[in-house]
Amino acid sequence: MPQEMKIQEVLRLIIRTKKTLYDFYLLAAERVTNPLGRKVFQRLAEEVHGNLGRFFHLYNGHDLGDFDQFMALPPSPDAALIRELTAHPDVHERRARELALSEEEDIERMLRMTAARVIDPVARQTLERAAHETRQHCALIESEYAHTMGMVHETDIDIYVRE
Repeated sequence: MPQEMKIQEVLRLIIRTKKTLYDFYLLAAERVTNPLGRKVFQRLAEEVHGNLGRFFHLYNGHDLGDFDQFMALPPSPDAALIRELTAHPDVHERRARELALSEEEDIERMLRMTAARVIDPVARQTLERAAHETRQHCALIESEYAHTMGMVHETDIDIYVRE
């Protein structure tokens, strides 16, 4: 069923959704003991921060404050992802990555389903862009997970070129 959703509503949805991911990645980076895992979560947090900044600067609403104030807000205690991470004092890197991948996949699915129903082409394109960025995060998490588990990683493959 087509849905009339304005670009500002779409931006607000994306911003709020990505803020929860950002908070999750920061918390995961703090809680994971493996330095490589910590680095991956910090990288993901930085990428989400950059993505959020682009969407935030397009948002005309005043309910979120300015970007720095919004990003400094504490994580929402109501977010299931944050609750899951903080429920156990000793979170293993593998579990945090599983949570991250599951959440990113759910968000991508939600964004694509919403985009399919939105009438406004600019709002639809914005949702699709956010979904694409989310898919890239999924690929990164999967790649780093495979590398950590000792599976063949794309950086382990040597390519020889004959001249």
